Amino acid sequence: MTVPERICDVIGPWSEHSPERLALVEASGSWTYRELAGAVSDTSRWLVLLGIRPGDRVMIVCENCRALVAILLALAAIDAWAVLVNSRLSAREIDEIRAHSGARRVIYTTSVSPQAREHAKRHGAATQEAPGLGPIAIGPLNEAVEPEPVDTDPAQRIGALIYTSGTTGLPKGVMLTHRNLLFVAAVSAKIRSLTPDDRLYGVLPMSHAVGLSVVLLGSLLSGATLYLASRFDPVAALATLQNEHLTVVLGAPSVFSLFVDYAKLKGLSTLKFPSLRIISSSGAPLQPVLKAQVENLFGMTLYNGYGVTECSPNIAQAVVGEHRTDTSVGRILPGVEVQLVGPDRKPVAEGEVGELWVRGPNVMKGYYRAPEETAEAINPEGWFNTRDLARLENGYLFIVGRTKELIVRFGMNVYPAEVEAVLNAHPAVARSAVIGQTVEGTQGGEEVVAYVQLKASSQTSEQDLAQHAAQHLAPYKRPSRILIVPAMPLTPSGKVIKGELAKLIPAG
Repeated sequence: MTVPERICDVIGPWSEHSPERLALVEASGSWTYRELAGAVSDTSRWLVLLGIRPGDRVMIVCENCRALVAILLALAAIDAWAVLVNSRLSAREIDEIRAHSGARRVIYTTSVSPQAREHAKRHGAATQEAPGLGPIAIGPLNEAVEPEPVDTDPAQRIGALIYTSGTTGLPKGVMLTHRNLLFVAAVSAKIRSLTPDDRLYGVLPMSHAVGLSVVLLGSLLSGATLYLASRFDPVAALATLQNEHLTVVLGAPSVFSLFVDYAKLKGLSTLKFPSLRIISSSGAPLQPVLKAQVENLFGMTLYNGYGVTECSPNIAQAVVGEHRTDTSVGRILPGVEVQLVGPDRKPVAEGEVGELWVRGPNVMKGYYRAPEETAEAINPEGWFNTRDLARLENGYLFIVGRTKELIVRFGMNVYPAEVEAVLNAHPAVARSAVIGQTVEGTQGGEEVVAYVQLKASSQTSEQDLAQHAAQHLAPYKRPSRILIVPAMPLTPSGKVIKGELAKLIPAG
């Protein structure tokens, strides 16, 4: 597989050699590789007429659709930066990103997203018929901003600026180069042995790194066909799987959980799709209970992976063909280095927990307009600190938790992910989140506090959950408080926003 310098060049070989092969399919229609190449060319000219210059940041408030792909690749073709923003973010988050990025214009994919329409209306954007794209809302030109310098090396230019979900504090703009994105696209496609005959389900948001690099660019680089969905609906998804003979489904754990819930609702014990060869989870931690349920339902292995936005995003991926029942996120990607270090910054022994540092072609260029934060995250040798706690066993990576989430209780380390896994194994629990609460009068001692969201109609009590935890956890790991909540605050990718939970801890 030949990897081009820029993301806009992935479609060139296929539009030339297999022009009538389907590239993108959505409810409103489809594009062949020839049509996609034409749409990108037309959109590039349209963007220039809108006043977009090389080095300008152009914010796309979006959900998955063909228009988004054309705009993204067209921006790359004119060396502008695509600032990808999920339209489901709040008005405050959208406005903060618009201001911080210094967007020359904001573009809204209004035809597939009610939220994008609301943001466009709020910003006074005008809707127009873009050539070949249909109705698109365009924000006013910001004449006060200056373009960024364009790197002499095309591969080192910015392919996408993606703001982290910001589970605490303000989100940071992650600068991902064309090389970053295409490295992960190529490696992930190779791991899954993608070919032009593959048909992938594209429901992971392309405003997030995994949807962008692994799903979109990995598909196009392989000449495969991508079936786009702006949001997940189990009925529509199952129909697409059946009717279009999809071969690969990549989804967040929440997507697979909805498959399980739908099957239970309809009394289905199995879902069989003869063409389907890979199902894989990403974007949030995969709990063992859900993994087992999905594998029983589909009759095949649910693969797992791990990454962070700053690494474009993949760091590790399960080995296709292997079936594991544990929570390993697989092996480190070829071409990527990792090291696990203790508090003394020295490597930890095999099987011991350490802070995970990563180096390789997947590591971001840096945080936009944040040189101090960049220097704090990436050391002079090019190692990026994920701030995740992990261990390696026989080459397999296990994620234990976040450095800043580590709870020290009675002088012992408690990893929230371990406690959450136990709570999530209870049949009445939909999801849980564990945090530490400092106890007054102790020297750095913390209590383990668990928030639990129950499944619909469950009558399970805090006491029931405490008994369950006591059966499976050492005394110092057991939650001292369990709080049942109606719903968890989540990021668009399905991660619990623990910073918001901490504010809800009752005093006392």
